[in-house]
Amino acid sequence: TVAIGDKFGNIALLRLPPDADDEVDDPSGVSIYFAEAAPNLHKLQTIAQYHIGAIATSIIKTPLGGPGSDEALFFAAIDGRIGALVPSKTRDDKDFFTMLEMHLRQEYQHFFTGRDHISFRSAFAPVKDVVDGDLCLEFPFLSRDLQVSIARDLDRSPHEVYKKFQDTLNRLL
Repeated sequence: TVAIGDKFGNIALLRLPPDADDEVDDPSGVSIYFAEAAPNLHKLQTIAQYHIGAIATSIIKTPLGGPGSDEALFFAAIDGRIGALVPSKTRDDKDFFTMLEMHLRQEYQHFFTGRDHISFRSAFAPVKDVVDGDLCLEFPFLSRDLQVSIARDLDRSPHEVYKKFQDTLNRLL
């Protein structure tokens, strides 16, 4: 599995498919250049993809605490931005943040860039398996009525929604 950043401002996690051949017939790698010799031999699967809006200049995997703790990918962008990709601990967390993002996407039709949120984050390729933490950070700034409405749809109180997001942020610190 590798993490990459491209010149268009995307970050992606790529992985060899499970059925990839463990035995390399050509360790020099020359056969990769000839499609007829090895069609789709080393095609990678996209695990996650996300448009950050700036070129990632550095990506590093680091533990979120002591040895044996969860790990995250931190990235630095050419515009000075620092960000992180943090895996969800449970399926419930993933579903929770996905639903929260969906509700906030409806409230912030033109996001921070003046563009539709999903069209910005999918500028060159569709977002895949990444929740936008920048957008989720806007929850406390919504009106109280909207917070209550969104929290009710998530079967939680506004305080519980905020606390769950803060707990995830605190894992990074």
